[in-house]
Amino acid sequence: MTPPKNPHPAAPVLDGTDRAILEALSADGRMTNAALAARVGIAESTCASRVKALRESGVIAGISARIDPAAVGRPIQAVVRVHLASHNRAHVNELFDRLVAIPGALSVIHVAGDDDFVLLVAVPSPQRLRDLILEHITIHPAVTKTETQLVFEVRDGAGVLGPL
Repeated sequence: MTPPKNPHPAAPVLDGTDRAILEALSADGRMTNAALAARVGIAESTCASRVKALRESGVIAGISARIDPAAVGRPIQAVVRVHLASHNRAHVNELFDRLVAIPGALSVIHVAGDDDFVLLVAVPSPQRLRDLILEHITIHPAVTKTETQLVFEVRDGAGVLGPL
């Protein structure tokens, strides 16, 4: 996913209408502007300008299709934890770029703590999982260790729109 366009570290203030738009688009990103405006109870022109402002501020970072990995021949998902020996910024950035380019990488997260990266991957077989790790991850000179966990089930969380 492309990083948000919002260069400002402070989150924009969202009112009830913005939140209603975001909730509706989270449920159905293919909703037309007319349907979205009707659902939120605002004029279509107002809705279009609100959505545009949410995109430009980086609140809406993108809208994409969710693809079932098993339906496209990748029924095995795994979490791969990566440990580095070197935390040189150039090594970290270069490895990050390589990890996101791995075929089957669903998400790549740079983290603090015992792990340095956590990947969620989808592959067609246990052999391809092994190959993915050997051919794309452990060959990097900064990688000292990987740990792999098979994923049994994934469920969506509540998301970021609810109260904290």
